[in-house]
Amino acid sequence: MRPEILNPLFAEVEALKGIGPGIRKPLERLGLKRAIDIAFHLPTGWIDRKRVERLDMGDVGRTITIPLTAVDYRQSGSSRGPFRVHATDAGGDYVSLVYFGGNPGWARKLFPLGEQRIVSGKLESYGQELQIVHPDLVLSPGEEPPAPREPIYPLSEGITSRRLHQLAEQALARAPELPEWVEPSLLQQRGWKPWRAALAAVHADPADDGARCRLAYDEVFANQLALMLVRASTRKRRGQPLQGDGRLRDMLKLPYAPTGAQRRAAAEIEGDMAQQSPMLRLLQGDVGSGKTLVALMSLLVAVEAGAQGALLAPTEILARQHFESLSRMLAGLPVSVAILTGREKGRARDSTLMGLADGSIDILVGTHAIFQQSVAYKRLGLAVVDEQHRFGVSQRLMLSQKAERPPHLLVMTATPIPRTLTLTQYGEMDVSRLDEMPPGRQPIETRVISDERLVDVVEALGRHMESGGQAYWVCPLVEESEKSDLAAAEERATALRLRFGDRIGLVHGRMKGPEKDAVMAAFASGQLSVLVATTVIEVGVDVPNATLMIIEHADRFGLAQLHQLRGRVGRGEGKSTCLLLRSGQLSETARARLALMRETNDGFRIAEEDLKLRGPGELLGTRQSGEHVFRLASPELLNELLLVASQDARLLVDRDGGLEGPRGQAARLALYLFERDSGVNLLRSG
Repeated sequence: MRPEILNPLFAEVEALKGIGPGIRKPLERLGLKRAIDIAFHLPTGWIDRKRVERLDMGDVGRTITIPLTAVDYRQSGSSRGPFRVHATDAGGDYVSLVYFGGNPGWARKLFPLGEQRIVSGKLESYGQELQIVHPDLVLSPGEEPPAPREPIYPLSEGITSRRLHQLAEQALARAPELPEWVEPSLLQQRGWKPWRAALAAVHADPADDGARCRLAYDEVFANQLALMLVRASTRKRRGQPLQGDGRLRDMLKLPYAPTGAQRRAAAEIEGDMAQQSPMLRLLQGDVGSGKTLVALMSLLVAVEAGAQGALLAPTEILARQHFESLSRMLAGLPVSVAILTGREKGRARDSTLMGLADGSIDILVGTHAIFQQSVAYKRLGLAVVDEQHRFGVSQRLMLSQKAERPPHLLVMTATPIPRTLTLTQYGEMDVSRLDEMPPGRQPIETRVISDERLVDVVEALGRHMESGGQAYWVCPLVEESEKSDLAAAEERATALRLRFGDRIGLVHGRMKGPEKDAVMAAFASGQLSVLVATTVIEVGVDVPNATLMIIEHADRFGLAQLHQLRGRVGRGEGKSTCLLLRSGQLSETARARLALMRETNDGFRIAEEDLKLRGPGELLGTRQSGEHVFRLASPELLNELLLVASQDARLLVDRDGGLEGPRGQAARLALYLFERDSGVNLLRSG
């Protein structure tokens, strides 16, 4: 249960004054559903409003706030021309307040002749006279003038920065004073305000870097502490030591001798599984580095030791592919493999469930369906999560509740993650890295081409098809809309079919499973030469004969995604090429991304650069991580504070009595405040 002291902050936005249906929509678009969301929606910039009593040519170009009195109105020749209100300052100097849009009644109402108003807006010179076009604010003398520094917030249509600031002040009024969770010497060294004062300071003065740093630290600290508590709790629980005798692994007929990195990772995993405390390990490998083989070796250790293994994939396509490749590699071995996804129904599903319960199924491959309550294992010893960024800490914990004793857990990710993010996302895990490529994998040649040369690209595709080659053509996600994403792919597929006939296939996220599988199977078997796709093929499609990847509007994709897509080719013996089609107008970031893609195939380097290029809002966005976003910590602050926060969290756990001492009680509040309370719940349940 969340401590009562925090409840006012976690109230729905409707609890704030002045929230009606009109303003709820833009708030929802910004993801602001509760008072705390508004409190944590920090300004990204500010306007300095200089307060003056007299007009001065030296202030031209600045935003000023000044008392003015209207003396006459002037309509230009046509009714559509500007309407001017002539006004004077305290010394009688003139300024024109200019309104466009053909509605002079509005301006007359704002400025009754002879009455003083407080006006704020940008002062400009027009010929010999001064003017303010469409003043930002016009207030009566009794009303409070705007602050000298006005915060600017990330906005959505239908809400202004001023309105958001007013709501933030209401949300802040609900924020309680909380006891201090930061280690006293660190607090003194940094000169930080208490958390509530820091939050109020950033909303009042967005340039207060010290207050921003404090808030970012609090969030990172709560995250690191939660991960540490998860780890401590897991280490305390007694798992099942599993020691394989090697008989099944010796029977495997491998296509190549494992790389040094694969052997090292497999040995680390085998060592962990032999321990009493459950393994928590992250296996990081670049596209094509051979994670599946390491996972299979680990699953066989469990089976050799008389336990069952489960392999969890994020999508049905990937689950089926894992099932097929494991079945192929295990052909002839006395190992029973089954699949369970949302599509398995009726008798097939029932027989799989019985086989799991009586232990006759050794390895289960599936999607989230293998989490469900109806799925019971006789002895689940190892769970492998093929994560692709789509599983968070909470889902990893759910899996471990599927056995009397928590199973060993291996999380695989094919997106190399910068070390900073490995610590923040997987701080409770040991890490193995596959940083060598298996023999036979050739580097992929990457070229960046202007979309004005689309005709040449289609010609080249035709030549590639004639020589028996296969290709992917990926269409981008346009904004957040699946519809426009789909429309782009359908349109491209239609255009290519007009040219090349029915050798063109199309897959997208809205297709039903069997339909999607049929197209994939036709492509894999060579019936189709080109697969036009949305980003659903980003993970796990394996067709060695496909040696050409064309990515349309490549400048709209992030680096990690481009690298994932490129990794769909280069899986066979042939030389592979990736063509990145770019639009004419490129931002600096997009230009840097595409240049890096052309320059390197090294996913670990790409990941580090991606972190530098991306903006703070995108850092661990939900589209990428499936885990809670850092709302207050920008990548720069995350880099700066991560190590300090990890050390402070460790001090709290090891020296200051964990969550039980006075600082621990305060830290408990921080875990709830930043919604990292899985750590607290674990301690309670474990």
